[in-house]
This record gives sequence, C-alpha cells and structure tokens, in this order.
Amino acid sequence: MSIILTINAGSSSIRFALFATGARQLRLMDEKIERIGSETASVTADRLVQKLKEQASIAAPDAIGHRVVHGMLHTQPERVTPGLLEELRRITPYDPEHLPREIALIEALQKHFPKVPQVACFDTAFHRHMPAVATLLPIPRRYAAKGVQRYGFHGLSYTFLLGELARLGDPAAVRGRVILAHLGSGASLAAVLDGRGIDTSMGFTPAAGLVMGTRSGDLDPGLMSYLALTECMTAAQFQTLVNHESGLIGISESSADVRDLLEREGADARAREAIDLFCYQARKWIGAFAAALNGVDTLVFAGGIGENSAPVRRRICDGLQFLGVEIDDTLNRQHAARISTGAVAVRVIRTDEESVIADLTRRVLQMIDEGEAT
Repeated sequence: MSIILTINAGSSSIRFALFATGARQLRLMDEKIERIGSETASVTADRLVQKLKEQASIAAPDAIGHRVVHGMLHTQPERVTPGLLEELRRITPYDPEHLPREIALIEALQKHFPKVPQVACFDTAFHRHMPAVATLLPIPRRYAAKGVQRYGFHGLSYTFLLGELARLGDPAAVRGRVILAHLGSGASLAAVLDGRGIDTSMGFTPAAGLVMGTRSGDLDPGLMSYLALTECMTAAQFQTLVNHESGLIGISESSADVRDLLEREGADARAREAIDLFCYQARKWIGAFAAALNGVDTLVFAGGIGENSAPVRRRICDGLQFLGVEIDDTLNRQHAARISTGAVAVRVIRTDEESVIADLTRRVLQMIDEGEAT
C-alpha cells in the first residue's frame, strides 16, 4: 500500500488529492484551490504548500504525481529528475500558460518533501499514437523538426473515460468508434478508434480547437498580423487575448461560465450568441470526427459543462439525428449515465484525472522500487 499525493494544476484552479494505492485504490482526501488564473507561478506554489501544511493527513506521501499539460513526445509518465525539469523549462514556449506554474509546483514540493519522488504524468501522451495526417501542420517542414505539430491535450481525462467505458461494458471502448467530449473551462474532443486516439480538436497548444471559457479556439492565422498592423499588438498581447480574453467571455462580454450565460440568455443576446457558438462548434467537431471514424458508436460527455449542463448537451446533439443520436430529455435532465435511446450510446461520465495520476504514479513508484531492489 502506497500513499500518493496528486497535483492537478489547471488554468483557473488546482485540485490536489491523496490516495492509498495497492490492490485497490482509495481516495483519502480531495481539495481545491480556486482563482489562480492571475497569480504568478511562485504565489500559486506558496499557496499550495501552505494548504498542504494545514492538512494533518499529509505527513510525507510515498510519491507525488503531477499533471503536466505538455509532454512533447513523451509517451509514458516519468520520474521527475533534474534532466526532465530542464527539458520542461526548455519547452516552456510551447505552453507558457501552464508549464511555468507546473514547474514551480514541482520545485516547491521538492523543498517541502525533499525525499519524496515526484512523477510527471503528461496530458499529451494519450495522443502520441495519432496518425501523421492528424499531427502534421501545413507549414514548412523545417518547423516539424523543431517540434511544431499538433499534440492534443486532456489526455489524462480521456484515459479515464476510456477505462470507464470498458468497465461499463461498452464494446466500443475496445473495438468501435468513440467520440469523447471533455467540455469545461478548457474544452476539447477526441476521436477514438478501437481504443486508440486518432484525432483531437486541440492542436499545438491548448488554445486551439473548440471555443472555450476564455480561450478562442481555432482562428484565422491572418488575424495576428492584422492586429499587429492595425493595433501594434505584440506576440505577448496576442497570447493574452486568445487565452484569457476570448471564447465565451469575449463573445458575451459578461461571463466565461456557462451557468451564468444560460441564466442571462433570455434577456442578453450576447450571452445567447456565446452559448449558441459553443454548441454549434461542438456539434461541428462531432460531425467531423464521425467522418474521420466512418460513423460513431458512442458519444461521451464529461468535464464541468459536459457532466452538469443538460441544456448544452441537448443543444449540441440537436441536428445529429442523422448519425443515430437520439436524446431522451428526461434522462438528460436527470444526468443519467446513458441519456440516449437511438443507435448511438450517448453517455455522461464524471471524469477523474486525479485517479489516473495516482495510478500512473503508483506504476512508476513500483518500477523505482523494483530497480532499487535489483
């Protein structure tokens, strides 16, 4: 039995949990630190360490597992070493929105728990087996040699969702056509064929793909040069624009929270347009992935919006009847495990990235122990 602390740092909050792992995995604690979006990485790290000090149940875990959003070409979780930390620092330009905070958290916990091994669990690893046609960017090949390609993210969530589909006995989890929709403040979809991801909506960075809470999703690349020419916008300002000022908050000019927008849409046209755009784009991505998969057997909704917003699920699925998607409104309002009556199984699954981090960290810890034993 090992005690594992998991750290899941997102764009607006940090979830940390404590697990007892062994033959069975038991969650001992689950906490969250909110509103970290505007903080510096060091301030967030200090807040986390202080929060951990307040938890009597956390003396010294056997290992600490981190969600690391960008892992480049890594296909497996890895123990944090000086070499890995240096690599993460080097690739910070690939993901300046997440990596600096994640590195700061690792370093802060090294000081707080100096003898405890830490493990990096990469969000990109799930997508490493996508075919070349799904990873190539149509720019000069010399950039591909520098690592500029489509990577995809939310991989820990997708790993959990596929595992849950298998546990539920859905045959499409192993042999079939699955579309996974992780819809939250950050939102993406993935196409899975016979248990392996073949495409995903996010690309080189997590700002690509579907419109999100504060992220733009896909944009015409000419927009950057236009804003540079007409508003003297710098690359840093454009980065802020597409990651923190766009998406639902940009369209609605009031909120990035779908719950707020649904309450206001009757009287606020901008709020209605923001919800309409989100649902329309999600529906288009589902249609595109159905084409890539040559049909769909199972559609899964997860994430804060996907799990909890029946109106959004209904509006996304409206118009997908041609694929065999038929939503039962009563089941949908009840957030039932299966909300469909048609040929396509439409499921609502509460994702759990922390449990995946704990399991992956346990495996690495086991390899470390076995290596020391030999």
